[in-house]
Amino acid sequence: MNHELYASYVDKIPEIVKKHGGRYLIRGGEVIPMFEDWDPERIILIEFDTLEKLRNCFNSDEYLEIAPFRENSTIKNR
Repeated sequence: MNHELYASYVDKIPEIVKKHGGRYLIRGGEVIPMFEDWDPERIILIEFDTLEKLRNCFNSDEYLEIAPFRENSTIKNR
């Protein structure tokens, strides 16, 4: 994992989520896997009032600009 690149994403995403009406319900913390084949390091759960707001957030220009930071900084296991 490229921690520096991921940190750039983490620094910018909360403002984008908030701008589009999203609220973080879970952000990090201890993860206790229930199944052997799924062991995430971190879980993030964001609530939006509508599906439209969620889509607007993750299809927005500002999100699409930083999405590669997340995608290119993590290890894909599958």
